[in-house]
Amino acid sequence: MSEQQVEGRDTRSRIQAVALELFTEQGYDKTSLREIAERLGVTKAALYYHFKSKEEIVESFMGDQTARIEKLIEWTTEQPRTLAARKEFLRRYADSMMEVQHHKIMRFFERNQATMKDRRPAKDFRGRMQGMIDFLVDADATPGRRLRASMALFTLHACWFVLDPDKISDEERMKTALEMAYELIEG
Repeated sequence: MSEQQVEGRDTRSRIQAVALELFTEQGYDKTSLREIAERLGVTKAALYYHFKSKEEIVESFMGDQTARIEKLIEWTTEQPRTLAARKEFLRRYADSMMEVQHHKIMRFFERNQATMKDRRPAKDFRGRMQGMIDFLVDADATPGRRLRASMALFTLHACWFVLDPDKISDEERMKTALEMAYELIEG
């Protein structure tokens, strides 16, 4: 990868991070591209080079997240539907959440539910979640088993909102959530 490509990718990542921060702090509707550019210390024209709209920014960070989830779902197609494989899937999903600070994206959606609920990135994510739940249960699973599987995934997300970051490290938080997720799919 050339130096220019690396610089472009770094700029893109910085824009995503700053936009995500502002969208979460102020709300998606109340944040302008001008504010994102100002926080980055770049001109609006420089920002436009990478993204033409706020929607493009959201689609980009959700696209990155979706690609990671798609890779995990693809992995599941090659795995037996065993408890060990399901636990490994949950571990891999938890690891991917830690790598990209997925919790920030979830907090963005939580704080912008009304605005984002009917947009394509949110709908796409809900579809991916269904694919993950499908791997965690057998095709003939009872509604209770299906709910437990969805709660296992939700536990990995909820730990970022429920467990106090001042009292527990990110690693401990995810370890605790993963243990609970395992219990949910084992039951």
